[in-house]
Amino acid sequence: MSNGIVILKSGGVARIVFAHAKQNSFPASQLKQLQNAFDEVARDATTHVIVLQSDPTKAFCAGASFDELIEITTPKKGKDFFMGFANVINAMRRCPQPIIGRIHGKAVGGGVGLVAACDYAIALTDAQVKLSEIAIGIGPFVIAPALLRKMGTAAVSELSLTANVWKPADWAKANGLFAEVHTSFDALEEAVNRHATRLASYAPEAVAELKKALWEGTEDWDDKLAHNAAVSGRLVLSKRTQQTLIQLKNKK
Repeated sequence: MSNGIVILKSGGVARIVFAHAKQNSFPASQLKQLQNAFDEVARDATTHVIVLQSDPTKAFCAGASFDELIEITTPKKGKDFFMGFANVINAMRRCPQPIIGRIHGKAVGGGVGLVAACDYAIALTDAQVKLSEIAIGIGPFVIAPALLRKMGTAAVSELSLTANVWKPADWAKANGLFAEVHTSFDALEEAVNRHATRLASYAPEAVAELKKALWEGTEDWDDKLAHNAAVSGRLVLSKRTQQTLIQLKNKK
């Protein structure tokens, strides 16, 4: 895959695969496709487990598309763009099936949010994470609730306030973002398959009730993430933020 979203189903497991030529980043249209993929699989009674993965030849996810961030001209357009990640996270939260993340490489910004929204993230030792938003001028507001739920305030503070630092996989595991870390891609894939097969063999009603219990207290996220998207949508219009985005784009 070079671009797009695909769903692969087998043995009660649905793999949602995303890819983009620019380090598996997300333009708004592809975020909508990812949301739709989760909504579709959530309604499928034959799917008992979901695996989220991306093209392994690139980063796991480079976050939001810089090209589209630069083109935002109004607060409404800004909110609409950041709602893309908000809608995906809420779709993942509402899925009755547990979501396993196969994290093979680096994750930045919104990509870290996707990892946090997984119920069980299995990573490679090369899978580093970084929240660069505050250095750009927008802050990780949309994904913050998912990060805080998974990692706690201290770890999220450290990650977000050291916006220029890549945190290694061992740090992410120690702080709750990753559940497992493996040294080779084959071992990573084997672990993903093993856990997915095991979870798919459990009673789906019990698993769904467990997931509901684990996500208790997030019922207000539709409103909370929409509010946070509006904050990011306003901040992205500042002159300093736009200048920073242009500088970063020119470096690529």
